[in-house]
Amino acid sequence: MRVVATGVFDIIHSGHAHFLNAAKENGDELVVIIANDDTVRKMKGEPILSAEMRAEVVSHLKPVNSTIIGRTGNMLDIIVEEIKPDVIALGYDQRLFTRRELEAKLLERGLNVKVVRLPEMEQDLAGSRKIIAKILKIYRKKYIEEE
Repeated sequence: MRVVATGVFDIIHSGHAHFLNAAKENGDELVVIIANDDTVRKMKGEPILSAEMRAEVVSHLKPVNSTIIGRTGNMLDIIVEEIKPDVIALGYDQRLFTRRELEAKLLERGLNVKVVRLPEMEQDLAGSRKIIAKILKIYRKKYIEEE
């Protein structure tokens, strides 16, 4: 069974590892759609790494079979036209659609896809923005406050 997971994957951390391992448990092939740079800018701000660099890093992670850089526009187009998954794994914080809404939208396009919501990982630094905030705090304390 083919599983699709999507995300930004800027600054890989243990939350990403948990998410991708949990996604892979739903099938035997994991395809990861990496958000393109324009999408990241709209959703979260300027990416640290380019989509190509993020895709390369994610492609080397153990549970991942392949990566695709998403297109600008409707995320469902790439899923329907190229991947045709059996399962879509949503992260706990991916709230563009509910499970049922996404299943209904895919059914309208002729795909009967199971959508699963993966559990949250309870960890202090399981988020790129949390990691960046900690780096900035350490940097400010060490280099700015000393001056």
